[in-house]
Amino acid sequence: MTNEITNENEETLNENEEITNDPAMSEEDMNKLVMAVHHNGLVALRVHFQDVEGQVLNMEAYGPVFVFHVKNELDHVYSCGFFLRELIARFQSGKDPAAWMASFFVDLMKIEGGKTLPKPPANEDEAKAMIDNVLVPQCIKEITEEFAPEDVHVGLAWNEKLGPVFEAGFPAISDGNNVCAFPLHLLLTHLQLNRDPSELLVQGMYNIRKEHGLE
Repeated sequence: MTNEITNENEETLNENEEITNDPAMSEEDMNKLVMAVHHNGLVALRVHFQDVEGQVLNMEAYGPVFVFHVKNELDHVYSCGFFLRELIARFQSGKDPAAWMASFFVDLMKIEGGKTLPKPPANEDEAKAMIDNVLVPQCIKEITEEFAPEDVHVGLAWNEKLGPVFEAGFPAISDGNNVCAFPLHLLLTHLQLNRDPSELLVQGMYNIRKEHGLE
């Protein structure tokens, strides 16, 4: 496989870095931005749900992460997290951010009894178990089903720039980039935020197909 990391992949790897490391932004400005995004997130979700709460987590690798909790009519709680950069991009896009944010909770609400954030792994052994037993099987299943019956390459690999990654691609494409790869820590973070990590890989693969005129 031709293991290149596309520009879109690199942008995803550093979801909030450009914003949180901007030397022109003071701490006060950053706090105002975080408060505004948090408020806009609550307003957007309350278009579709009555009972919504939110909190801001500060993750060392990604900066501010916004976790929203939606309670259904049975008082079951569903939680989902979003990165600062993706929320800013969505709010500025004019592409109905309320519907986009709500879609994650609509999917989560298919799970009866609620779905709060999973307990983060306490050590490397627990993280490895989550990767081996949950993350990798889920990504393999979703990717192979998405592109069936086409033959796809999926699995763990090592990237000199990113370290351990999960990569996926198309063996049938022999000219140019035919694989996308994402760091395991990023995919694991998505999983811990009740986001489907395979969506990053699936979108990366569609981008590859588009680059080769297959979409």
